[in-house]
Amino acid sequence: MAVLVGKKAPDFSAKAVVNGSEVDEFTLSDLSGKYILLFFYPLDFTFVCPTELHAFQEKEEEFKSRGACVVGCSVDSHFSHLNWLQTPKSQGGIEGVKYPVVADLTKSIAKDYDVLKEDEGIAYRGLFLIDKEGVVRHQVVNDLPLGRSIDEALRMLDALIFFEKNGEVCPANWQEGKKSMKPDQDGLTDYFTS
Repeated sequence: MAVLVGKKAPDFSAKAVVNGSEVDEFTLSDLSGKYILLFFYPLDFTFVCPTELHAFQEKEEEFKSRGACVVGCSVDSHFSHLNWLQTPKSQGGIEGVKYPVVADLTKSIAKDYDVLKEDEGIAYRGLFLIDKEGVVRHQVVNDLPLGRSIDEALRMLDALIFFEKNGEVCPANWQEGKKSMKPDQDGLTDYFTS
């Protein structure tokens, strides 16, 4: 699996469903100047996937308040996305999801992000935090049965924003408002002794 951290996020243009009903051509680089949480999921109309898409929607305002955009992507067509978006949550659908859901029917986006599960032709649960300059700052890839923590995605975004504003690094399990450290030996010593 390729490590994209520290590299420019692969740009792409593809059809996407936006605001739950509009089909638009979506280009990742159009979000330049914003943080992006790009996540891949295996397939529409499956089981863990709708729980994740709804969980991202429930936290979308929190992402937006930090200047971040959430973007979902799977190897399904935009027609499949539209159908799933018109299916009620109680029936396993994602009705109510407003952020862009990209159609990667050619599987080229999943390949570029190295999350394509070749033997099945679907994407692993990849998540990429992309900074305002288009550089991947965090990535995590889960196997198919393992749903993600959206709270952890928010924590990583908070950590990146904190580092950019303050120049201090965020230790293990750091949360907003908790102690950070200067990125040197004195900062580490101070962190453990105070």
